[in-house]
Amino acid sequence: MSNGLVWSQRVRQEVAKAVIGQAATVEHLLVAIITGGHVLLEGMPGLAKTLLIKSLATALGVRFERIQFTPDLLPSDVVGTMIFSPKTGEFTPYHGPIFANLVLADEINRSPAKVQSALLEAMQERQVTIGGQTHPLPKPFFVMATQNPVDQDGTYALPEAQTDRFLFKLLMDYPSAAEERALLSRWGQLSSSPELAAVSSPEEIIGLRKVVDRVHVAPELEGYILDLVRNTRLLRKPDANGLRLLNFGASPRASLALFQAGRALAWLRGMEFVTPALIQELAPEVLRHRLGLTYEAEAAGQTTDDVVRRVIHDTPVPST
Repeated sequence: MSNGLVWSQRVRQEVAKAVIGQAATVEHLLVAIITGGHVLLEGMPGLAKTLLIKSLATALGVRFERIQFTPDLLPSDVVGTMIFSPKTGEFTPYHGPIFANLVLADEINRSPAKVQSALLEAMQERQVTIGGQTHPLPKPFFVMATQNPVDQDGTYALPEAQTDRFLFKLLMDYPSAAEERALLSRWGQLSSSPELAAVSSPEEIIGLRKVVDRVHVAPELEGYILDLVRNTRLLRKPDANGLRLLNFGASPRASLALFQAGRALAWLRGMEFVTPALIQELAPEVLRHRLGLTYEAEAAGQTTDDVVRRVIHDTPVPST
């Protein structure tokens, strides 16, 4: 299983040529890449969200497309449309930017639900429908979407059916003082520009999934994963103080996400089996966007991350 360390280090070193810091975010993005999951990346402007995803696509050697979501964007701008040819008198499909291995949906919450829903079929079925015909998307296929957590003017909340399709919701924070100083030293000159090379390929990524499937998950740990997810649904009832935290808990997709992501993270760290600590580390990324916080909980200052920490604390860890 040591190949996971080698592959991870190779990709992360290449990405580090363009992006300083964000080590945990990069590692979890690699987990999503291996498992074939989509990622919702949230952070303040200027934290290099777009640069990080673009650099990752270059290092992985996959085809990359960026879609800037705006209020006037149309579904056809994403998936494509039918084009009439005067020479042949026939309509032919025009493939939109969704036909790529890694698609960056930049500021996804700036477009209304009609455009966001255009991604649903692509994210779940790995295909799109144009002119009544289905067209398969390239393999592998990932959607990595960004959104700004502060600017709410002209934005639209993502529907629950769409957020549930994201494997992770990752939160990018500000760099440390040392990382920001390194940023000044490296990019303070206008002539400096990183040149990244492909150190992986789509074929290698697909092949890695079979390797990750061999990572062992003990039956006790499977039960622990199910307990974590199912315990979120219990919080729909009032607690001892009469506070009802959640309108709805995590779906079965959360159980699958924890199971698959746990295997991938273990492999990336050179481990042959998944541990409860890995599941606890991944739980916030998997669960925070799958929980429906009540108005009462928000008024009490609770967040979905607070709820996840409570669930982790209250769920017994298997002893073996």
